[in-house]
Amino acid sequence: MDTINIHEAKTHLSRLVEEVAAGGEVVIAKNGVPRARLVPLERARKLKFGVLKGKIRYPDDFDMPLPAGILALFEGRRSK
Repeated sequence: MDTINIHEAKTHLSRLVEEVAAGGEVVIAKNGVPRARLVPLERARKLKFGVLKGKIRYPDDFDMPLPAGILALFEGRRSK
């Protein structure tokens, strides 16, 4: 982890950003006192579609209408 002063950071910001993006880390100091840390952003994970294919099972009647008694509970009324 490199420590540099603010003036040098302003002068060489593009180079520092590239170093950090490659995995480095830079501490920026003012009058020798650390004030900030420049670190790389976490990369977003890419979604992998189909990873669970064949691992999740649901019953054949999964999308059938609910029985009247259960449906009534969702609608806030009592079944008869």
